[in-house]
Amino acid sequence: MKFSLFTKRLKMSSKTANLDLYAKVEHLLGIEEATDALHSLYMSELDDLEVKSLLDVGCGRGGFLKRVNAKGIRAKGCDPSEVMAKSSQDEGLDVVHGGIEAVEGKFDAIVSIFDVLNFMDKEQLEVFFHEVAKRLNDGGVFIADINTRFGFSEVAEGVMSSEDESGFLNVDAEFVNDELHTVFTFFEKENDGKYSKYQEKILQYFHPLQRFLKNDALKVVEKQTFSLYDTNDKVLLIMKKR
Repeated sequence: MKFSLFTKRLKMSSKTANLDLYAKVEHLLGIEEATDALHSLYMSELDDLEVKSLLDVGCGRGGFLKRVNAKGIRAKGCDPSEVMAKSSQDEGLDVVHGGIEAVEGKFDAIVSIFDVLNFMDKEQLEVFFHEVAKRLNDGGVFIADINTRFGFSEVAEGVMSSEDESGFLNVDAEFVNDELHTVFTFFEKENDGKYSKYQEKILQYFHPLQRFLKNDALKVVEKQTFSLYDTNDKVLLIMKKR
């Protein structure tokens, strides 16, 4: 490899910057099959409900919104990554850049797909529950999946690398004290054949089930452990307003 003389290092204090780098390298992570499986699982849950409106928190590039729209459900999304939000908007989807607090209106269903909740610490999670409750119609449901401790320690932890014509990615994840610290290092190939280096750290948190069962905004009405990458590495939660 031939590197440029400078390194583009995004600010570690900016969660949005972290997610924008993730958006840049998402295609190198090989998560398409797992994402499709999760989308199918969520759709199967929604098929049993009378849902006319839905909010997808952390909607990414809008893949699930497209599936929901195809069912005739009015769907809206939000994502804290400007890159992800713009990508969805460019597809003609109703998406705002920001978190749930940036969304107005109420919905029959709210979803957070692919361990979105694990990106929040305990205090942020409590605030988030109240924001969800504010935006749920009476009888509405909130559906989300979280990683089990096994999912973090035995599945997510480790090192992987991937590359294509756009560049080379290295991911190094360590699970310590119920936190997953993941460093993304991406060498992006420039038009002149040189490479620019981007590096970011993303932090995720393990949340025990009691944290969901005891919150004062939402109640768990159903929970199921399932296998996405490995045996029992995920939990699906269905919640309603208290």
